[in-house]
Amino acid sequence: MFTGIVEIMGRVSEVAQMDTTASGGSGFSITIADCAVVLTDVHLGDSIAVNGTCLTVTEFDSSRSWFKVNVAPESLRKTNLGQLQVGSKVNLERAMSATTRFGGHFVQGHVDTVVTIHQVTPDPPNSVIYTFKVASPAAGSDADFLTYIIPKGYVTLDGTSLTVIDVDLDARTFTVMLIPHTLKHVIMPLKAVGDQVNLEVDQIGKYVENIVERVLSRPGSTAFAGIEALVERVVERKLGSAGQQPARQ
Repeated sequence: MFTGIVEIMGRVSEVAQMDTTASGGSGFSITIADCAVVLTDVHLGDSIAVNGTCLTVTEFDSSRSWFKVNVAPESLRKTNLGQLQVGSKVNLERAMSATTRFGGHFVQGHVDTVVTIHQVTPDPPNSVIYTFKVASPAAGSDADFLTYIIPKGYVTLDGTSLTVIDVDLDARTFTVMLIPHTLKHVIMPLKAVGDQVNLEVDQIGKYVENIVERVLSRPGSTAFAGIEALVERVVERKLGSAGQQPARQ
């Protein structure tokens, strides 16, 4: 679990498509340097969020200046980590501890999808508004992550906890605002319009949707009857205020 408060920007020092070393896992690996801040108390197997993706530390050096992580195929499909090159900057955050100040929001480090930077607009005197485009759901998929994004709600972008300003459902965009401090400490300003950013939506919306769907899938349940009665009362009130009589069955 993370908070979305980036601790430091690290630098990718090595990318291996097929790492056959003992710590490479015979797959895709990334080595990240210039990151001593997040390695002061590191152990093998610890979780570190890299651009918002929860990854496991498989190796680090004795001076605690770099660490290696494996990236599973599913993570490569869902995130922008496969686009990283040597020299790329990445946002880093250690898993939260019991004594961590909770400055952001509950971030799992499980990226839902990537979104595209659609527009970057200065917001005088000192802030910047970023507009992101959310792709339409893939054919055959029920997952539309835009439905979980609401004004003044939370999103995690490349591991950074940010507050949503507004959402345009027709344009399939949402906006966030970055203050000067954030602009100095995360990788967003290093990106350009058209670049991809990792998105994790707030998990609360997913859980609520799952519960409601299960309730509505059981018409005979008490909860379903309660919801049905509530809807009927609202419809009757609306029709009554319009001078109409609801149809009776």
